[in-house]
Amino acid sequence: MKKLLPIFIFICLFFASASCQIGGDNTYEFLNLSPSARVTALGGTLISVKDDDAGLIHENPGILNPLQHNQLSFSHQFHLAGIQHGFVDYARYVKKWDMTLHAGMQYINAGEFDSANESGAITGTFKVNEYAFNVGAGKQIYEKLSVGANLKLINSQFASYNSTGGAFDLGAYYQDTSSLFSVGLVIKNAGIQFTTYEDEREDLPFDMQIGISQRLRHLPFRFTITYHNLHRWNILYDDPNAEESVSFFDQEEASERGIWSVRVDNFFRHLNFSGEFLLGKKENFRMRIGYNHQRRKELKVDNFRSLSGFSGGIGMKINRFRIDYGHSFYHIAGGLTHLTISTNLGSFRKRIKA
Repeated sequence: MKKLLPIFIFICLFFASASCQIGGDNTYEFLNLSPSARVTALGGTLISVKDDDAGLIHENPGILNPLQHNQLSFSHQFHLAGIQHGFVDYARYVKKWDMTLHAGMQYINAGEFDSANESGAITGTFKVNEYAFNVGAGKQIYEKLSVGANLKLINSQFASYNSTGGAFDLGAYYQDTSSLFSVGLVIKNAGIQFTTYEDEREDLPFDMQIGISQRLRHLPFRFTITYHNLHRWNILYDDPNAEESVSFFDQEEASERGIWSVRVDNFFRHLNFSGEFLLGKKENFRMRIGYNHQRRKELKVDNFRSLSGFSGGIGMKINRFRIDYGHSFYHIAGGLTHLTISTNLGSFRKRIKA
């Protein structure tokens, strides 16, 4: 596994130069949706925290670890317009290999739509469904460093149009326990379409992310900053309606000020900020808040106040189950709600033996 690190770096650099598109330019965009209520509450990304939460595996396979042994996680996201999205995942530690494995499935169901001919007459209905089957493995290769990988087999159906594809994630996680500091690095959704909807092959929603987390020593709180789209600097949405007029008499000064403002805005669109309170003797109650600047800038409505871009939620452990709730504010029209229930199957076996 130690010899794989140079290969990881090479792959990261290769895809950094080969991919340059975000947003709606790609196929299989559902792969970027949040895998758990905890991640939703923390702004949509969390790649620099490693604990017993199997829901984080899809964020960074480098956080796979023995604490997740026998963890089973169910997650469902309620989107606007009745769109349903979710994950199911199971993790298991294999002592013989000193490696943690996992398998799961991601799904999205956009519902049923009316189909019509060129004159507008309704001719029937059609469905939109997409699935991704995931397997992965992670291993501790140094005292403070672990790495992992996910493989994904993707199937997509839009009415009579079908497509299949494959993708992989590579992740690394570094933790300094003495300073309560951790770093995560991941490349996501690198892959291709095996079969296309028509003749044209489309790009997958590739992303490179780096994140840092710091646990406070005298307060049960951890804050996280994640930088996404490492491979592309300009992620601004070019909206001509948002252009501000420049005064004729102060054109040069206003132009320089405008360029600086755009650059700062573009930088912060790469960042997600989040914080998590870990309360109780065993940290069984958690409160979370997150902020996604890119989401706010792209979905807010001018002259209307809203919480677009913000998110929050709670998590608690009740008996053998951990229940997490997250809500993300997308638009003044509404947001999305996320619910995750996870448990350790080993706890049931112990109860039966007792």
